[in-house]
Amino acid sequence: MTEQQEASEDAVMTRIGQAVILLHAGDREEARNRLGEIWQEIGEEGDRLHRCTLAHYMADAQDDPADELAWDLRALSAADALGGGPGGGDEGPGHGRPAVREPGPAMRVFYPSLHLSLAADYLKLQRPEAARVHLARARAAAGALADDGYGHGVRAAIARLERRLAEDPGTRPGPFPEQS
Repeated sequence: MTEQQEASEDAVMTRIGQAVILLHAGDREEARNRLGEIWQEIGEEGDRLHRCTLAHYMADAQDDPADELAWDLRALSAADALGGGPGGGDEGPGHGRPAVREPGPAMRVFYPSLHLSLAADYLKLQRPEAARVHLARARAAAGALADDGYGHGVRAAIARLERRLAEDPGTRPGPFPEQS
């Protein structure tokens, strides 16, 4: 990769980061606008890391839970394409698709957060069983998280959502998928 390409890619991540700062500061509309502009530039076929990162944050900028879900699904799709990740589908020999390679360490840390976001999206959309599936995937992927603030935060969020699902009378009696 040339220095100019590397600088260009850094510029995209910098711009995504700037939009995320706006998002975290509470300016969801401006963050959504900026992320939308970047998405138009990189497109559906752009750099997968950029697409994964942008879509993950774009989901957080949405007001409609269905739109949030659509963006989180884009993020997961980009992560799977990036690392050949654990999409949990019928990938592999005998299913008409090539075997899925294991994601690299840098990609593995994305999966707990991506699946946690999807679980929260499905819960907002009153689809508790789908939420349970992604929450189980988030929990299973959490081993890739470091023993740091980010890792502790994601694990705590997983535990909170697990408690919330367990307490919701509309989601009983089924256990979490990994418990059955």
